Amino acid sequence: MFLTSIDPFVQEFERQFNRLAGRTPEGTAVMPLDGVRRADDVVLRLDLPGVEPDSIEVTVDRGVLSVSARREEEVGEDERLFVRERPMGTFVRRVYLSEHLDTEHIDAAYHNGVLTLRVPVLERAKPRKVEIQKGQTKAIQG
Repeated sequence: MFLTSIDPFVQEFERQFNRLAGRTPEGTAVMPLDGVRRADDVVLRLDLPGVEPDSIEVTVDRGVLSVSARREEEVGEDERLFVRERPMGTFVRRVYLSEHLDTEHIDAAYHNGVLTLRVPVLERAKPRKVEIQKGQTKAIQG
């Protein structure tokens, strides 16, 4: 039988350290996200400075939008790293999308270190005006 000790103080310390270090609990680097809801779409902007566009992968599976990217090491053979504050490695972000969004028609663009994703809102989810019938009075039965 294996016994595990759970120390909430240590867990909270690790969570806060990862947050300050720009890492998720799994150890992958985070990518900051802004989301904007407009009348016809949702726009997501993710910061990915220094990432090559070819390393970015965007997938949608059962309503979950996943963005992954990789920033590689940039130290030459005759160089010696003495400080590192920029996270390297794999960046991952997952966003749960509403069933009211059209995941079949997502647009993606990468410019100046920012990945912009545009997800259209389905027609059935857009606000619409209900026409009022004039003329005969009909009883509405419940």
